[in-house]
Amino acid sequence: MTHTLRARLRAGDPAAFGQVFDEHAGQVHRHVVRATGSWATAEDVVSLTFFEAWRLRESVRPDGDSVLPWLLGIATNVLRNTRRAARRHSAALSRLRIETVPDLADEVTDRMRDADRLTAAVAALKRLRPADREVFMLCVWSGLEYAQAAEALGVPIGTIRSRLSRARARLRDLTEMELAPRRGQVQGGRIKAARSHQEETR
Repeated sequence: MTHTLRARLRAGDPAAFGQVFDEHAGQVHRHVVRATGSWATAEDVVSLTFFEAWRLRESVRPDGDSVLPWLLGIATNVLRNTRRAARRHSAALSRLRIETVPDLADEVTDRMRDADRLTAAVAALKRLRPADREVFMLCVWSGLEYAQAAEALGVPIGTIRSRLSRARARLRDLTEMELAPRRGQVQGGRIKAARSHQEETR
C-alpha cells in the first residue's frame, strides 16, 4: 500500500477505505471462517472488524506496505470480544435453565478439502492457549510473516516465534487425538459394510 493511500485512510477518505475493503475483506473473512468454523459468525465479525477499522483509522502507521496485519489485529480483538460475549450468553442461558442446541458449523473453507482433518484441527485449535492460537492462525492460516503478526498483536517478534513453535508442537498432538476416534468410526463403518456385503452374497 502506498504512503498516499495510508495518508488518505488516516484522513478519513471514504474512497481509500473502500479500496482497503475491496483488497482485504476476502482475506479477513477467510481468517475468521477458519477461526470460528461458521460462515454466519464470520460475516458478523468481518462487519465489526471494518467498522472498528474505520473508527480506529488514525492508528494506521503513516508508512509501511499492506495494512492487512493491522486489519487482522482488529479482527483478533473482535473475535476475543465475540467469544467473551458468547460465554456470557451461554452462562446466562444456563442460569435460566434453558436447554440450547450447540451451533455445529457444517460449512468449511473451500481451500481445505479434508473435512475431517479440518474439523479435528479446529477442535484441537480451540484447546490451545488463546495467545498461541492467535499466533498460529495469523502466521499459518493467514500467512503473515513474524514481523506482521507482531504488528497485528502488538508483541515482540521473539514472542511470536516462541508462541508459534509451542502451538505447532501442541497442535500436532491434539489433532491426532481428535482424529483417532474418527478413524475408528471410518474403520468400523468399512467392516460393517463388508459384512453386510458378504451376507448379501451368501
